[in-house]
Amino acid sequence: MILVFDINETLLDTAALTPLFEMLFGNAAVRGEWFLTLEETWMTATLAGRYLPFGLLAKSALRQTGLRHGIHIDDDHQRQLTDMLTALPAHPDAAPALAELRANGFRLTALTNGTLETVQQQLEHAGLDSSFDVILSVDSIETYKPSQPAYQYVADHWQVSTRELVMIAAHGWDLIGAASAGCRTGFIARPGKVIDPQLLEPDWQADSLETLSQQLRADISPCVPNRDV
Repeated sequence: MILVFDINETLLDTAALTPLFEMLFGNAAVRGEWFLTLEETWMTATLAGRYLPFGLLAKSALRQTGLRHGIHIDDDHQRQLTDMLTALPAHPDAAPALAELRANGFRLTALTNGTLETVQQQLEHAGLDSSFDVILSVDSIETYKPSQPAYQYVADHWQVSTRELVMIAAHGWDLIGAASAGCRTGFIARPGKVIDPQLLEPDWQADSLETLSQQLRADISPCVPNRDV
């Protein structure tokens, strides 16, 4: 099996953005509203057959959130957001769990809705850049997760079927998309994240990446594809 990891919220802690939302809106909870708006924006673009880079959509979601609350969002605020996105810290369990999985022979792939340049900056800042065999961005195929081509892109890179992939994320929509593409799924219940079992029962789920990695190591053998792919 090849393990495929979502980045924002799954491995990186977006709670670090809270000071910006407290400053702009006086309410830390607006960060969650902004992220939901961002998800809605990229899913709408995907369904409409349009593609705009993640950074532009993140800024748009901030402007939309500002309009909703009667707050003017200027260029500096938007720049602050994108700068902070590239400097998110890793969740404390991320580095040790990823290292343990690699030590046990698993191949690890990062798959992000962000641009490749941004995710490389994010992972380097968080100290996770050396944790992965490959870092992939949907920017290369111009279609966002949870569309099926995003997961097929990973399978094509490794020259395997999607059934050889385990998509690991803290987002139900990501795992539903992965499952529909034929992947197996692992859910991490980060704070505030839930998955409805009537929509999808993940193959594995836990409240931390360390616990999830223990389950994976107990249940499956690593797939070792050609490193030269």
